[in-house]
Amino acid sequence: MFVIHVLQKETPLANAVFWAARRGNLALLQLLLNSGRVDADCKDSYGTTALMVASYSGHYDCTRELILQGADINLQRETGSTALFFASQQGHNDIVKLLFEFGASTEFRTKNGGTALSAACQYGHSKVVETLLKNGANVHDQLNDGATPLFLAAQEGHVAVIRQLLSSGAKVNHPREDGTAPLWMAAQMGHGEVVKVLLLRGAERDADRKDGSTALFKAAYKGHNDVLEELLRFSPSLGLLKNGSTALHAAVMGGNVHSVVLLLQANADPTLPNKNNELPADITKNERILRVLRPRMLNRES
Repeated sequence: MFVIHVLQKETPLANAVFWAARRGNLALLQLLLNSGRVDADCKDSYGTTALMVASYSGHYDCTRELILQGADINLQRETGSTALFFASQQGHNDIVKLLFEFGASTEFRTKNGGTALSAACQYGHSKVVETLLKNGANVHDQLNDGATPLFLAAQEGHVAVIRQLLSSGAKVNHPREDGTAPLWMAAQMGHGEVVKVLLLRGAERDADRKDGSTALFKAAYKGHNDVLEELLRFSPSLGLLKNGSTALHAAVMGGNVHSVVLLLQANADPTLPNKNNELPADITKNERILRVLRPRMLNRES
């Protein structure tokens, strides 16, 4: 949530400018700025400006008035955020366009590496994403941890934004620094439609994180069966992974019977041990799961 803190100078007029910008009171804002007694770029103790507040709050007329009164469009808050960042985060496409008309830049970053594009993608504002890309936003932007706009959209399940980014050249397999790819994150979060789109656009089905787990392993553990079904259409590995376990072990550990059934139907081997020489049946006391596993185990052994 965006919070206005105590202003540095704590003048009544400056406080009134912020109040007017936050509430969208154009008449009061004009009266204050035309008085000549308060600057359009007055800031609070965190570097927040009235323009940032108006942009965040979606007040087009107040945003325009502040710009015409000389507010610096590209000033950064202490966190690195700009007016464009806030408007993009909140999905105010009319204000994003207005800021571009007066010279807003897409290149400014927050302390964690966030840009206006990454914010719009994380919150699923497809119209804003379109506007940002048309005005030079970099589809390959990365947060400090390596997360791209595509990764953030995949994490939150924003299919329309994902399609936009892929059509604009986003790399479908680009991972975070910990090795987590967009497909893995979408699978963990249970976003079946996102998983489908990523796979159709060339996502590596068996890409693993540094911990050795794959998208299939994570979906199996979480019991995201719609995701499992999408992944299984692309014949992912059902064998022993780098983490020393299998997706079937993960499904058993997760306790979801239907996940176990889906993997067995895809020919997952219930007699394949993990790195500790444990079969999937060895790591559960769930009778429903054991009743599903035992017949398959006997068939394999016979």
